[in-house]
Amino acid sequence: MMTTTENIKQEAVANNNAPVIVIKDLKKGFGNRIVLNGFSIELKRGESLVILGKSGSGKSVLIKCIIGLLQADSGTIEVLGKNIDRLDHKHMDELRSHIGFLFQSNALYDSMTIRQNLQFPMRRHLGDLSREEVNRRVIETLTNVGLAQTVDMMPSELSGGMQKRVALARALILNPEIILYDEPTTGLDPITGREISKLMTDIQHKYRTSSIIISHDMNCVKRTADRIALLVNGVCYALGTYDELSTSDDENIKQFFE
Repeated sequence: MMTTTENIKQEAVANNNAPVIVIKDLKKGFGNRIVLNGFSIELKRGESLVILGKSGSGKSVLIKCIIGLLQADSGTIEVLGKNIDRLDHKHMDELRSHIGFLFQSNALYDSMTIRQNLQFPMRRHLGDLSREEVNRRVIETLTNVGLAQTVDMMPSELSGGMQKRVALARALILNPEIILYDEPTTGLDPITGREISKLMTDIQHKYRTSSIIISHDMNCVKRTADRIALLVNGVCYALGTYDELSTSDDENIKQFFE
């Protein structure tokens, strides 16, 4: 019998031109505060889509809804052809194995070496891999972010930029089809921020991933975005390329590019 993971992969191949994420009329509030008020968007296969909005506009809430950490009040979210509201815990967990997540705080395990940090998701989702294959993947993925030499170091021994690269390596270790970035350059100096932005673009091309990026860093936005969605008053207020939006006369759009 075919496993859910195999089903997801086969459906992705069969629907090569289909969007990898489809969000329709998503609504989410907390008490009397409405955060998302009918937000709709599609993430194309191989695309890098930036979600841009003011602090508190609902960007992080949107990401949490996509990976099932928060349940929307209404609307639908389809990820790789699966309506996440219809998935039980087991199948949602299997779907998450196809999604890499780069946390704003990196979220590395302080008590584990870099090797162990990268081994952890493989042991959870790919328990049938041999020790040799696990270690091969660890070194290969660290090499791809330029940090193979850190494999037996602790996170506390690394700079902020190096920790961000390790966190990105961990997001990549399962060869995900989708990567979600939450403020990937926050807290980094401008030079390191540019390096991380370039690495994100390089990884998108090498791994052919599809990405949603939340960022306030307009340098990162300009370098990484194929399209930008402006989240204003809970809806997708505008959608376009950096050049299209940055030359708009709409005051609600211009404020992000001044």
